[in-house]
Amino acid sequence: MKKQAGFTLIELAIVLVIIGLLLGGVLKGQELINSAKAKNIAADFKNVQVFIYGYQDKFRALPGDDAKASDHMTGATVATTGGTVGNAKIEGAWDSATVTEESVLFWQHVRLAGFATGPTTIASVADLPTNAENGRLGVQSWGDATKFPTITGMSGTYVVCSANIPGRLAKQIDANLDDGETNTGSVRAIVGTTAGAGVASKDIVDGNPHTVCMTF
Repeated sequence: MKKQAGFTLIELAIVLVIIGLLLGGVLKGQELINSAKAKNIAADFKNVQVFIYGYQDKFRALPGDDAKASDHMTGATVATTGGTVGNAKIEGAWDSATVTEESVLFWQHVRLAGFATGPTTIASVADLPTNAENGRLGVQSWGDATKFPTITGMSGTYVVCSANIPGRLAKQIDANLDDGETNTGSVRAIVGTTAGAGVASKDIVDGNPHTVCMTF
């Protein structure tokens, strides 16, 4: 009877090396994907600033708060809910679902003005932008702590927030845009994805969802 040969030590070593290379490639690939997502979300934050200042330069008004939006652009809607149009503030919560609020119509105005892409008819939340992790992206005037309760202790003229961001990405975004500390500076993160008063956290868990906000 012919004996069945087993694996030699060299063959086993080769197999282990191949498995190691494959695992290393997978991990490196995931790292590159995460890095790309963090950069994409950071770019979303920067672009909002461009939208605001570009629109102001073009129409001498704030997108969403533009009382003459329908004169400036065909098909534009003037806000009718939750604020005073034309008072130089983007009123309404950044994550509002009311399509007649300024913070929602912000997106229609910047799209019609040619600064951003997307549907120019805002019929529901589905027409509003999301980040690379499918979390809501939104903007509002900061106003004061009562008007921006999402993260306490922040201040500025405007605030842009993005939800459903894994902790590992939140840390990278803060490092890209601010001081690398998720509980201080102009970029901060809070655990969870729902609006409401909360304190920015420095204890970020990589896999947990966070809301990240930046004031400027």
